Amino acid sequence: MEDRASPRLLDAERLIQARLGGRPLDFDSMLAVSNIYRAATAVRRRAERGVLAQFGLSWGGFTTLWVLWVWGEMRTADLAEECDLSKATLTGVVKTLEKRGFVERRQVESDRRRVTVALTGAGLDTIERLFPRFNRYEGEMVRELSTDEKQALAGLLRRVIVAAGQA
Repeated sequence: MEDRASPRLLDAERLIQARLGGRPLDFDSMLAVSNIYRAATAVRRRAERGVLAQFGLSWGGFTTLWVLWVWGEMRTADLAEECDLSKATLTGVVKTLEKRGFVERRQVESDRRRVTVALTGAGLDTIERLFPRFNRYEGEMVRELSTDEKQALAGLLRRVIVAAGQA
């Protein structure tokens, strides 16, 4: 597989190895995990500045709308877990989305301490308009990869996710 990394990125990796090279470290693993983090951060930042900004959404707001769109109404604890947000962060995200009319909170009849979150009509309309644009953005991020490479990358990342205990 051809490496199309920028010279700056490869220089950073060489600098790391030069700085730490005398130590008995697993550089292949370090670079793999470091690049997972760097890629995720770069993709997220660009999404927030681009397609999500057009809808006035943060990454957390988008993720919340998307999870509710796919899975439907959820208890807040389950929604926080599915969105990979702390409960406190989810509370802020839901409050913001609620103010914008995208979601509504409902108390669970059988246990008034529990709350669910559901999309409103405006939230549904927003995610249905947004997601095709977001998916085009996803395509832009991996346009240099073949279909086989995209599938291989997805499979390899699933294995890392399982190893990290997040499956």
